[in-house]
Amino acid sequence: MSQDLMQYEQMTQLALRGVVRDAIRRVIREDGLPGAHHFYITFLTRYPGVEIDDSLAAKYPEEITIVLEHQFWDLNAYPDEFEVTLKFGGVPKYLKVPYHAITRFHDPSVGFALQFDAAPEMDKTETASVTQIAKADPKTPAPKPAKKSDKEKPSKAASNEEPTDSDDDPSGDDDGPKVVSLDSFRKK
Repeated sequence: MSQDLMQYEQMTQLALRGVVRDAIRRVIREDGLPGAHHFYITFLTRYPGVEIDDSLAAKYPEEITIVLEHQFWDLNAYPDEFEVTLKFGGVPKYLKVPYHAITRFHDPSVGFALQFDAAPEMDKTETASVTQIAKADPKTPAPKPAKKSDKEKPSKAASNEEPTDSDDDPSGDDDGPKVVSLDSFRKK
């Protein structure tokens, strides 16, 4: 196979990060999240351009997951970054996040998620790849997320709501996401 001089992987990453930007812009345009939609956004806290309170950066030295659901303020979306104010432990904290710092975006209300590898600015070894998780076929079990320590879990104060996890559904009815790798569409 010849070398990809078009850099399709980078174009794909940029396009999928545009989905995150457009979702945030829609929330701003509609003056809130429509219906039951809510976002879990995980980003690298040490990524260049991230503005985060020092206490949060110390508590989450690698990445943090924030929840945009009920209580957030001053949400703004720009071409390369977004900003928002959330409460952590009852104290409002301003965040500015470049879209390239985002590693995961999840809207559990519809089973939609995007996962990104570290951006090239953080990992110079290889072009980042993207895995898209689309709405699942009910017959396909959803992948279980890796368990994280309490230290790495999103602060429930970020939304003032307990995060809901469809994996806790004891009924066994699983309409969870299905992982679709971009590699599966490449010619071998």
